[in-house]
Amino acid sequence: MPIRSTMRQGLKRAVITGGLEFAHLAERVGLMASARGMGAIFTLHHVRPKVAQAFDPNAHLEITPEFLDAAIEHLTEEGYQFVALADMPARLAIARAGERFAAFTLDDGYRNNAVHAQPVFTRHKVPFTVFVAPGFCCKTHGIWWETLTELLREAPHLEFDFGSGAVTMPLATPFQKQAAFSRFARFIQVETEEAAAIEKLDAAAKAHGIDPMMLTERLVMREPELKCLVLNPLASIGAHTVSHRALARLSDEEARREMEHSADRIAAIIGHRPETFAYPYGDRAAVSPREHRLAKDLGFRVAVTTDPGTLSTRSFDSPTTLPRISLNGLYQKPKYVGALASGIPFRLLRR
Repeated sequence: MPIRSTMRQGLKRAVITGGLEFAHLAERVGLMASARGMGAIFTLHHVRPKVAQAFDPNAHLEITPEFLDAAIEHLTEEGYQFVALADMPARLAIARAGERFAAFTLDDGYRNNAVHAQPVFTRHKVPFTVFVAPGFCCKTHGIWWETLTELLREAPHLEFDFGSGAVTMPLATPFQKQAAFSRFARFIQVETEEAAAIEKLDAAAKAHGIDPMMLTERLVMREPELKCLVLNPLASIGAHTVSHRALARLSDEEARREMEHSADRIAAIIGHRPETFAYPYGDRAAVSPREHRLAKDLGFRVAVTTDPGTLSTRSFDSPTTLPRISLNGLYQKPKYVGALASGIPFRLLRR
C-alpha cells in the first residue's frame, strides 16, 4: 500500500509538472492566446522560510518569501498591474485591450503573513488582502488541519472512533501518517457534522498533550496585530466566516450567521466593515449558490472561491463567485506563476 501510494503521488506530481511546463511553453510562443484572461486572483496561506519535515501534509499551503518575491517580479516582467481585490471589478471595467491585472489574497490570517509576506508586498508596492476567521484570531476555534498534523507527528499510534467503533492507526512512517490524515479529513469534511468531528479530534489531541487553542494562538494574528496590519495602506482585511466551516453543509440560519458575524467582528477590530469575503475551503462541495446569494445580500462587493480560473470583464456579472489561482508550495517556480496566470492550464483541464 505505501509503495502504491507513493507511485500515485509521484505520478500526480509528474502530470501536474508536465502540464505547467507545457502551459509555460505555450504561453511563451503565443499558443492558446484565446485562453488568456484579463486578471488573476492568487491564493496563499502560509508564507515563511521552509523547514523540512518528513511528514508535511500541508506543504501545498506553504510558500517561501523568496518565491513570493520571485513570483511578483515575474508577473511584473509579464506586464501585470497589481490591484487590491476590492478594486478589481472597477479596474477591469475600464481596462484597455491587452492590460492584465493581478490581486493577492492570503487565507486564515496566519502571523507569518505579517512577518514574512508583508515586507515582500511592501517592497514591491503590491496590495494584498488577508481573509480572517474571527474564531481563529479570537482563539475560540482551532485550525483542525494544523492540530491534526501536530497530533500525527507526535503520536506513534492513535486510537480513534470514526463512528463504527475504535480503530488503532499505526503512525510509524510518513505513509501511515498520510493515510491517517486523509482518513481524518474525510471524517471531518464529508462523513460527520464538521463541528462535532473537530471536537472529537481536539479531544484526541488534548489527550496527547496538544492544545488546539494554544496552537492556533501561536500561528494566527490576534486582534492587536490585525489593527497594526491595516495601518499599512497596501493591506486589507476580508471576512472568512467565524469558525471556518464548509458553508454548504450548514443550515440557512447558520450559514448566514457565520458570514454576517464574521464581518461584524472584523468591523469591530479594524473600524470598518470588510468589503470582501472568502468561502472556507472554497470548492464546489463547500460552496453552493445559496452562499453566493448570501454574500451579495450581506453587501460584500467581491467574494472568492478556490475554483481555479482567470478573470474577464464578464466575471463581474457575478462578483460573488470569482475564481482564484493557488500558489502551490509543491510547485515553486516563477515560470509556473506566469503559466497559471495565462489561464492555459485551466483551459487544458476543461478539454
